[in-house]
Amino acid sequence: MSIIKIDGISKSFGNYTAVNNISFEVDEGKIFGLLGPNGAGKTTTIRMITNILYPDNGQISILGKSTGPEVQNLIGYLPEERGLYKKLKVIDQLIYFARLKEVPKSIAINRAKEWLAKFGASSWENKKIQELSKGMQQKIQFISTILHDPPVLILDEPFSGFDPINTELLKSTILDMKQAGKTIILSTHVMSQVEQMCDDLVLINKGNVILSGGLRAIKASFGLNTVVMEFDGSLEFLNQLEGIKVNDRTQNRVEFKLENPDITTNHILNTAMKNNVTIYKFEKVEPSLHEIFIDVVGKENLNQKGDQK
Repeated sequence: MSIIKIDGISKSFGNYTAVNNISFEVDEGKIFGLLGPNGAGKTTTIRMITNILYPDNGQISILGKSTGPEVQNLIGYLPEERGLYKKLKVIDQLIYFARLKEVPKSIAINRAKEWLAKFGASSWENKKIQELSKGMQQKIQFISTILHDPPVLILDEPFSGFDPINTELLKSTILDMKQAGKTIILSTHVMSQVEQMCDDLVLINKGNVILSGGLRAIKASFGLNTVVMEFDGSLEFLNQLEGIKVNDRTQNRVEFKLENPDITTNHILNTAMKNNVTIYKFEKVEPSLHEIFIDVVGKENLNQKGDQK
C-alpha cells in the first residue's frame, strides 16, 4: 500500500526549474531513499511534500489526503537546516514542539522524558540548547521530530554532525521505527547508509528522476562487474590493466569496475602476481550504490551537455 504518492510535480523559481515532472510512490512501512547530488531538487521536493512549498503542477497525497494543513500532523520532518530555540531549556522545547502538533501536555512531558532516557540524555533536561554540543542538539532535534508519533517521517541528512557511536544509535532507532510500521523518507549523501537501511529509492539529478526502484533490483541490474581486491604490494599493477575503472583505492585495497567484457579475472590475477603482489581477497561483486550513483549521474550530466551543443 502506497502511503505517499507523488504524481508529476514540478517547481520553478523564475527561469530555473528545480523539480521537473517527477513521480514516485513510497510504500507503507518502508524506508525510501531520496538521493541526488547537491542542487538536484531533493530539498525542494521535500518542501513540497511537507507543504512548505506548493508545486506548480502535479499532485501529492499522504495517506490518501492531498497535502495541506490538515495532514501536517501526519508528518515528522527533520530538515537539513536545524532550528532550535537556543535559550529554551531542552524539556520546554520538546513540550513546545509536541504541543504545536496537538499532543496533550502531560503526554508530551512523558514522551519527552522517555526519549531523552533512550538517547542517554536525561541529564540535559534543564539545560539550555546553547549549552549543548552540536551532536547533543541533533538528538534533541530528532526527538522533537518524532514526539507526536507521526506515521510518516521525512529525514533530511539525519546523521550530519554525529560521531560513529551516535550514528549507530540513530540508525538503530530509525530501523526500530520502520519495524513499528512507520513510513520513512531518508535523504542523505552517504550511500553506505542507504544500502544498509533503504528498501526503495529514487535518484534525482537536475530536477529529473534518472533512476528508481527497489534497492536490490537496481544493484542486480548492474551485474557482477566490480572487483574487490585486498593485497600486499605495490598498486603499480593497476597501470598495466586496460579496460578497468578504479572506483576506490587505499594502500592495500582496491575496488574497480570491469569496463571491457574481454578482460578476464585470470589476466588480472596473473598481472598482479607478476608484480609480486600477494592477494588476500579477490571477489567479483555487485557495484556499490556509491559506484552506481557516480556512474548514473556522470552519464546523465554528459548526455545533458551533449544535448546543449
